[in-house]
Amino acid sequence: MVHQGHSHRHYGETMLSVEDALDRILSFFQVLGPEEKPLLEALGQVLVEDATSPYNIPPMDNSAMDGYAVQAADVKGASKDSPVSLRVIGHVAAGHLPTEIVGPGTAIRIMTGAPIPDGADAVVPFEDTDELDRRAAGGEITDIGIRFEVKGGADIRPAGQDVQTGTKVLAKGSVLRPSEVGVLASLGFGNVKVVRRPVVAILATGDELLEPGEEYGAGKIYNSNNFSVAASVLRYGGLPKMLGIARDNLDSMNAKLEEGLDADMLITSAGVSKGDYDMVKDVLAQHGKIDFWSVKMRPAKPLAFGVLNAPDGRKVPHLGLPGNPVSALVAFEQFGRAAIHKMMGKTELAKPTIEAVLDEPIYNNDGRRVYARAIITRQNGTYHVKLTGDQGSNLLTSMARANGLAICPEDVQKMEAGDKVQVQMLDWSEDVF
Repeated sequence: MVHQGHSHRHYGETMLSVEDALDRILSFFQVLGPEEKPLLEALGQVLVEDATSPYNIPPMDNSAMDGYAVQAADVKGASKDSPVSLRVIGHVAAGHLPTEIVGPGTAIRIMTGAPIPDGADAVVPFEDTDELDRRAAGGEITDIGIRFEVKGGADIRPAGQDVQTGTKVLAKGSVLRPSEVGVLASLGFGNVKVVRRPVVAILATGDELLEPGEEYGAGKIYNSNNFSVAASVLRYGGLPKMLGIARDNLDSMNAKLEEGLDADMLITSAGVSKGDYDMVKDVLAQHGKIDFWSVKMRPAKPLAFGVLNAPDGRKVPHLGLPGNPVSALVAFEQFGRAAIHKMMGKTELAKPTIEAVLDEPIYNNDGRRVYARAIITRQNGTYHVKLTGDQGSNLLTSMARANGLAICPEDVQKMEAGDKVQVQMLDWSEDVF
């Protein structure tokens, strides 16, 4: 809860590396408790217990093809020129049980996924029979000509081929992607126990702020930070609780902070003048313990972090983002995202990172780690990086144009065109692939 552009060294700030700041922040977060949810609503959440199969998948031997269930010995030597004729004694569709037994000289018409009838040990695809010729001639098919021989087990999917009864299908800690949701659905799970999503209270501060939809006025700016941060919280699995705007007075600040103390985390973004800074610091101190840091990064050097005391005795972690909109988003990507994922029980907390080639230089004139907004494309199998233009931390459109953050290390004053650079991917688009 500090304002980009002002130096607060006289408040006893600590200068931290990005890694030190992240370690300190994450030490205050724990995995949240479980909840039971309808399966589809749990997408992106983490299992709190192993999922084991109550039965085989598939539950019975079944056909991999539309065709005819036969005894392989009957069709040995069959060919197009010398087909073997079998008597058709029935038909079985997926979802139905066969009522006849395949004996020597007989066959049952079978659909893909249907259970294999007793007596049969192979399936002949209908394309390898004279079925189409017989249909063209009209009348009921009571016999079928098999034009190719098959071996025992051909085109039969055995029971339990995918999953066997009692097998651990998904381990505790698994993140539910669409494929995991499908697996659980195939086991019959309508509900699933997962780590609950964190509720993240989001608050902007400043007399100059307007909510989107309000009439624009001179000297005012619209409150973009709450919306970009809330959208980021949603994107990474949290549940945003929008607190709106706290004005630059004690009553407003106290009231808004108290509204956020039932959340799992509070995120604020500054919008206060230097003259009001002591008031903001004092209000935060009344509710808990807050430290103000300078982090060796650009943008997003100023950061606040601490804990606030909730009425029920809980300690609510508070992350104070810089006020400039790009700084707020970059800081959230480094710190807020990881905190949300830790609370959700996820173990992969780092942003996906690739190595790419710079198409233009990155300058670093103050010994901080630079997160340059960049457009990453793939050309002839190599990732290339082009900056989005002016890197001012007040230019939110520079973030909107970016699909990655190119990282210049603290100890490098300039990265040249052609240098290899690490890039945190914000998005993966068709252009990148």
